[in-house]
Amino acid sequence: MSDNALFDEFPQVSAKQWKEKIQYDLKGADYSDTLVWESPEGIKVKPFYHSEDLSEVSKFKRSEVESWKIGQEIYAGNATKANETALNTLSRGAESLIFLIPDESIDLMKLLGNINLEKTAVHFRFQFLALAPIKGLLEFLRGKNCNIYLHFDIIGNLARTGNWFHSMKEDHEILEKVYAATKAIEGVSCLSVDLSLYQNAGANMVQQLAYSLSHAHEYVNHFQSETTSGVEESFPMTFKVAMGGNYFFEIAKLRALRWLWNSLTDAYGIAPDCHILAFPSRRNKTLYDYNVNLLRTTSECMSAILGGANTVCNQAYDAIYHKDNEFGDRIARNQLVLLKEESYFDEAHKASEGTYYIESLTKQLAEKALVLFKQIEASGGFLEALKKGIIQQKIKESAAKEQQRFDEGQTVLVGTNKFQNSEDRMKGDLELYPFVKQRSEKTLLEPIIEKRLAETQEQKRLDHE
Repeated sequence: MSDNALFDEFPQVSAKQWKEKIQYDLKGADYSDTLVWESPEGIKVKPFYHSEDLSEVSKFKRSEVESWKIGQEIYAGNATKANETALNTLSRGAESLIFLIPDESIDLMKLLGNINLEKTAVHFRFQFLALAPIKGLLEFLRGKNCNIYLHFDIIGNLARTGNWFHSMKEDHEILEKVYAATKAIEGVSCLSVDLSLYQNAGANMVQQLAYSLSHAHEYVNHFQSETTSGVEESFPMTFKVAMGGNYFFEIAKLRALRWLWNSLTDAYGIAPDCHILAFPSRRNKTLYDYNVNLLRTTSECMSAILGGANTVCNQAYDAIYHKDNEFGDRIARNQLVLLKEESYFDEAHKASEGTYYIESLTKQLAEKALVLFKQIEASGGFLEALKKGIIQQKIKESAAKEQQRFDEGQTVLVGTNKFQNSEDRMKGDLELYPFVKQRSEKTLLEPIIEKRLAETQEQKRLDHE
């Protein structure tokens, strides 16, 4: 082949020339009104992007993620059964395990039986806060070559439930002891931020990024101030992210998240050790025409991969109304296997880097989130804003706008608010209650409530079956 560049003989076309050509073809229609639309985050999306847009964002660091792992979430109510499930899923395509631990009675060592920890990264998502079982687990892991992520997020629990696990003082004391213990074990980290809560409750992307950064900053600031030897050299953090249906924006969201974390840690002089665990959103999943959920989760997993997630864990198409089942889990896992092995997403996971549109979105999302982050910090920080109910109110306002767009048909969920199948019947197939449950317990502050967009319409359809 010739060494000559293929397009050297053609003159370069500037962004201004492209815009003039588009304006001419519109035959008098206004360019901005006709072709430019605005996202809920206030980002104006143009009909085309040019290398001139890329030159403006060259300061943004590229993702350093080399590859991504197929994750499998497993409820570990019974250690023996969960271990059997884990070994089975590892033999059928899973590369990373996410154990959901309900209480202190679970034997964590039995849970890890016969699992090759050198090859398999393991996440523990704890629904409790206690030191004793963690100490036993860390002793078991000492000297092993492993990648273990202990998801401790006491502020996230406060935001989700409205209460501390125990009390503010006791929660922080336990977390400090867990953090100190994990620092002595190579390959183990314990701090996490669950920003999936904000997405599933209706926060827009700028809010998700700003709240998660401010949320993480509470931990950075706390542990940096607690150390007596100066700033920590490394501060590993795991972000659990929910991926929505806005394909390109979601890619940019993950890239902006990593850049924002890098910027925050750089300000503290610590290494930007960041692991992103991505799940599909629950907010846009539907009870009726549930097979469409397969399309939604596939698109959302693709966004996670191209956005630079370290681990991608899919959600079963029937997760909102069926208990865990082998068929649903297998289909969800196979979606990821197909993306990785058959669609070459293992090799093309960096394809989004350098693209004009996504680079521009990344820049705008990150900059808007940074402005909001600084506002939160100037008013006392994330925890203070949470206690005052500011975070909850802002998310509710965003969720109400999104709900209105859905109710008016501007946001389309096929099979639910568009192209309904009147023959669908679901009342007899519900193993789980798929709607927001009313809580009666007393809370210290208003919890952030996750709610799907289709719930009200689905309840009406169930009532009329």
